[in-house]
Amino acid sequence: MARRYDTNDATDRVTGLREAASAVRRGELVVLPTDTVYGIGADAFTPEAVGDLLEAKGRGRNMPSPVLIGSPNTLHGLVTDFSEMAWELVDAFWPGALTLVAKHQPSLQWDLGETRGTVAVRMPLHPVAIELLTEVGPMAVSSANLTGHPAPEDCDAAQQMLGDSVSVYLDGGPTPGNVPSSIVDVTREVPVLLRAGALSAEELRKVVPDLEVAN
Repeated sequence: MARRYDTNDATDRVTGLREAASAVRRGELVVLPTDTVYGIGADAFTPEAVGDLLEAKGRGRNMPSPVLIGSPNTLHGLVTDFSEMAWELVDAFWPGALTLVAKHQPSLQWDLGETRGTVAVRMPLHPVAIELLTEVGPMAVSSANLTGHPAPEDCDAAQQMLGDSVSVYLDGGPTPGNVPSSIVDVTREVPVLLRAGALSAEELRKVVPDLEVAN
């Protein structure tokens, strides 16, 4: 039976974050609010949990899960060949709605799906998400919807779709918006905007003037 906690209530928030952290460590799934939409998350280093996440969404391994982190410093242990321009994007837009596709450290023991040696990583601008990520470390997090359905802007919508496949729901109220993060590929010499979302190419070019836009 899924448990749900109101993170706008001080007591419920403490209990909910503790229960969510415990669930993640047990390899279970949690739903959490972010600065874009609600996400369904699992421990990034527990392949079975990531597999359960993809299954709960009805999503194949060909659509690997992004990873959320609680601090830019976490990048040092996750990625390699991270350019100066990539760090400038982190400094300018994290925490926030910018996902960076980078080469992950080849030594990492994880299985996020068919990533081809890369990871899509982001630090969300949401206190509940950051608190949970700081407690448990990197999490595989995807939008908390069934594949093909709209991404949920509130906990009710997420729970209606995912039900008891999730152990703990953290209800932070409606999210600020349903615009997804912008995705920039920093695996190449010049960063490439793969998806324009909350951040436009014009905004990103204020930091990285040479930014290219994928066709």
